[in-house]
Amino acid sequence: MTPSDTSGSSHYIEFAHVYKTFDKPVLDDVSFHLDAGETLAIIGRSGVGKSVTLQHIMGFLKPDRGQVYVRYQDISNGDDALLRKIRKKVTMVFQSGALFDSLTVRENILFSLELRDDYDATNKEDVVHGLLQIVGLADYKDTYPAGLSTGYKRAVAIARALAAQPECILYDEPTTMVDPIMGDHLGALMLRLKQQLQLTGVVVTHDLDLMRRVADKVVVLFEGRAIYFGPVAQLAESTHPHIQEFLAMDQLV
Repeated sequence: MTPSDTSGSSHYIEFAHVYKTFDKPVLDDVSFHLDAGETLAIIGRSGVGKSVTLQHIMGFLKPDRGQVYVRYQDISNGDDALLRKIRKKVTMVFQSGALFDSLTVRENILFSLELRDDYDATNKEDVVHGLLQIVGLADYKDTYPAGLSTGYKRAVAIARALAAQPECILYDEPTTMVDPIMGDHLGALMLRLKQQLQLTGVVVTHDLDLMRRVADKVVVLFEGRAIYFGPVAQLAESTHPHIQEFLAMDQLV
């Protein structure tokens, strides 16, 4: 799909003056956008609405006010048919990995291929093998999730997401609670998917090294508002005291 296919946004994903309140305002007039093939990082302290933003992109939540566009289409009040269509091309990798504990790594990936009629059984096995090669886990195909580290579970979840041939992947804290070596592996994988497959990406993270490595743009959330949206390279030029504090704390880690 291209922007000319619809009268919605000219951007692949766009938030236009989005408001969302639960017990208190979580998103307060938040606007940002990214184009196809770009990666956007969403950063900020815990509880500022980062994961809520991802849930709006997936259509799990609807804004109280404002518009959310995904694949150039307004999904703010999208019906189930529209959201199913969107979710065939936009997928999410959860912190937990959301793997089936009773299935092996191979079976977890095969599960996402079950509804596809463009592969026969042999093709599906070839796809699984290829995906595990991409994420560097070919030796773990018969392992159950309980035998995997947190980082490996996320790598398997990425492989499973890729099985659906998405245009866009949303990553929820992909390097949280993983060791530096695995964090580096996941960052390299995300960058490779962006460069080789031209995947669009949105990554919620506290990891500023990951942000600098994979993201083109960044939106910083603070007290419900987007206090910075723009190129990653220009984030350090912001004079907002919270951003300067955030960057200073990162240098101490």
